Amino acid sequence: MFRRSEPVPFAFVAEADRFRSNVTPPPRERLGMAQIAARSLVGLTVVAGLVGSLLFGMPALQPHQAPAKSQQSDASEGR
Repeated sequence: MFRRSEPVPFAFVAEADRFRSNVTPPPRERLGMAQIAARSLVGLTVVAGLVGSLLFGMPALQPHQAPAKSQQSDASEGR
């Protein structure tokens, strides 16, 4: 009878270690020029969007300088 060295909840998990396939997968298809161009365009669009958001967002991240005049109303200056 078949004895396992350690308990396994499913038999197919234990047998999967011993199984080796002799079938090789088919070779990958070569990409056409249109697919390469489309992937490059998508990549450039993503990179340009990230760079643009960084450039437009940098001024908002800079610390603001305090105004030269304190912000008080004109009515409080006469006191």
